[in-house]
Amino acid sequence: MIANLLTALRLALAAPVALTFALPGAMSAASLVAVILLAMATDAADGRAARRFGTASSRGMLFDHVTDFIFVTSALAGLAYAGQIGSLLPILIVVAFSQYVLDSYFLFRQKSLKMSFLGRWNGVFYFFPLVLFSLAALAVLPTTLSEIISTGGRLLVWGLTLSTLASIADRAIAPLRE
Repeated sequence: MIANLLTALRLALAAPVALTFALPGAMSAASLVAVILLAMATDAADGRAARRFGTASSRGMLFDHVTDFIFVTSALAGLAYAGQIGSLLPILIVVAFSQYVLDSYFLFRQKSLKMSFLGRWNGVFYFFPLVLFSLAALAVLPTTLSEIISTGGRLLVWGLTLSTLASIADRAIAPLRE
């Protein structure tokens, strides 16, 4: 119950974050940083809470992963809409996540999601460009530092684009290895 509430909170935060990235100024940069950090905290805490209270389930895991997918993809799409990044990474995340769900339930005929090493770490690191771009928007930072942070965010997006392509390819050839 607590785990699902934490996940639902993250889901409720997805739209305001995406809107703020798409239309800067929809909320203050400091609030945006705080909301993203709260979303990351709920992501770290929901699985622990489910295991601690004995409520872990494949449905809860699916809810968690779908929520993460919605949160990061909509936020990255907001950044793309605002011209901060290209649209390739959000599109690839849709492809990779669809492949993940379809492979898990239909190809491998499992009753829960079948994670891959690279896909798992991509899922963790998809949050980090959001942190960097929200930090870069803070008015208290000198312009040069904001530009450096934004550049770091764009470089990270390109690295995640490459690792997402690798994850898609790895998952595509996985049935041949099994």
